[in-house]
Amino acid sequence: MRTTREKEVSIPTGGVQLPGIQALVSDAEGLVIFAHGSGSSRLSPRNRAVARALNAEGLSTLLFDLLTPDEASDRLNVFDIGLLATRIRAATVWTREQAETKGLSIGFFGASTGAAAALVAAAEMGRDVAAVVSRGGRPDLAGTALARVTAPTLLLVGGLDHEVLELNRAAARLLSCENRLEVIPGASHLFEEAGTLEEVERLAGEWFRQKLAFPRREPHLGAGRPG
Repeated sequence: MRTTREKEVSIPTGGVQLPGIQALVSDAEGLVIFAHGSGSSRLSPRNRAVARALNAEGLSTLLFDLLTPDEASDRLNVFDIGLLATRIRAATVWTREQAETKGLSIGFFGASTGAAAALVAAAEMGRDVAAVVSRGGRPDLAGTALARVTAPTLLLVGGLDHEVLELNRAAARLLSCENRLEVIPGASHLFEEAGTLEEVERLAGEWFRQKLAFPRREPHLGAGRPG
């Protein structure tokens, strides 16, 4: 029977320490790193709910703050996709150095602007990232990096989130990797409607189980250690 152990962690990058919550599943089939959107944090109730659902599916998870409180007070940092992507890369390198997670295949789960940062990080890290899922994301903000993403990418958008849906459709056309756009009927941007977040959990769980379930291997990490 699988067990899940949760602990608080601290991720070093660029001279700062970023707090995180790591859930370690026994005999995990992979590890999903979360990248939250603007105005959110590792304590995001929606991302926490998705993480718990992934834990139940046999996947370890890491939620962490992409910015320090001082950095987050500057709105320019909140939308600095390059900076956020560097933090995601740092978290990925950190997990590769931990005895309990160093052999696991890695997936990224991004929401809002965090989805753009996750895609930029995935483009930079190549085959070291096995899958990406975007929830109500802004993949368009990844710009030219979209064409360089190699990780299979699932875009989840609410059917009522009309503007973001069109942005996701345009971004999907720029992806050359395996990708799928799933529209969740009756869902707005925050997936607050009954049953919509559960559908996110189901679809994300299926995607990550399919893409992360392969034998442990030594990481390539060709992009090098983030600063």
